[in-house]
Amino acid sequence: MILFVALVAMGVVIGAAAHLPMPVFLLAAAAIAAWLLAFGAREGIARLRHR
Repeated sequence: MILFVALVAMGVVIGAAAHLPMPVFLLAAAAIAAWLLAFGAREGIARLRHR
């Protein structure tokens, strides 16, 4: 569910990119990408621990 919310937020940011200055858009995109990478790493570590 949290991943879905992150993807929706990313879609909103991408949709608003035409109305945002490029630095603001890049900062928001970098923040969302970092969160998604952290989420994926956490899930991967949890999956390895349960084996």
